[in-house]
Amino acid sequence: MAVGPDGRCAACGTYQQQLDQQPPQQPQPYAPPQQGPIPAAPPLAYPAAPGMGMPAGGVDLRRGLSTTLVVLFGVAIPSLILLLVARGDQYGVIGDMLDGSFVSVKDLDDADDFYTGAAAIYFCLMVAIVIVWAIWFRRLRLNAEVFAPGQHRFSSGWAAGSWFTPVVNLWFPKQIANDIWRASSPQGPHNVRRGLLNGWWVTWIVGLVANAVGTIRYNTLRSKVESDTYQPSLSEARSDLDDLHGILALDMFAVVVFIAAAILALLLVRQITAMQEQRASLPPQVGGVAPAYGTPPAAPYGTPAPPYGTPPTPPYGPPGPANQQYPPYGHG
Repeated sequence: MAVGPDGRCAACGTYQQQLDQQPPQQPQPYAPPQQGPIPAAPPLAYPAAPGMGMPAGGVDLRRGLSTTLVVLFGVAIPSLILLLVARGDQYGVIGDMLDGSFVSVKDLDDADDFYTGAAAIYFCLMVAIVIVWAIWFRRLRLNAEVFAPGQHRFSSGWAAGSWFTPVVNLWFPKQIANDIWRASSPQGPHNVRRGLLNGWWVTWIVGLVANAVGTIRYNTLRSKVESDTYQPSLSEARSDLDDLHGILALDMFAVVVFIAAAILALLLVRQITAMQEQRASLPPQVGGVAPAYGTPPAAPYGTPAPPYGTPPTPPYGPPGPANQQYPPYGHG
């Protein structure tokens, strides 16, 4: 290009200095053709930061209810001991009457008032325990569903309602507790020890049966004594006192069993709470739980498939005999 002495282009008349001062043009980035709005990213499967005591996956490990139950049972045990002492006082007064010792009306009234006060304290504690227990037991069932989905015999509604349903409350809660216990076991559903669970349930049922029998016998005797036609002879009055003495002894036995049941229940609450906390910290159990209908369980999501031709292995424990069948999950 020919440039004159003044720096002007001979062809177009543009000054060369202006051309040199222009900044070089930067290459523009590639812009893809405009399309529709970009869709939002799908939500994550689990929250990024779960709340306190609420791990990802739906397991509720808050200790409020379990701590409340431990405190309530800790107070209920002394109240049961007080109730036992009050029944023993009545038992002693009736025994003195049978032995021919002098017993005043004031002695009888004092023994009855002592028992009434102890029974009122225990009743208030039992109402609180029943309410908190039903809520806590249902939460255990919901947690157990996360550990072993679809492997339970009863819904979470039955976990609370079975305690208040007549007749079935003698075995439904135990079956639900068995399912919860196995699903919450960190060692797997086939390596669980249910000694504490079985001991608590046996003492609870024995105490209920003994208390029910004693209550029926007491109400029958009371109806007889308070009837307008009751005019007993000396031998009949002594026989009725013997019956009352036996009823009080049976009731004292029931209170002793309830004390043992309360101690075991306190230990049970602490044990199952610790089990669920440990189970929630573990990865999915490889192979899952034993199926109820013989269908091989699927491996957890994300588990790599074994090499082709690898023989299957049992999910827990050493291999047993050929064609060994585990009991159905929740059996018993």
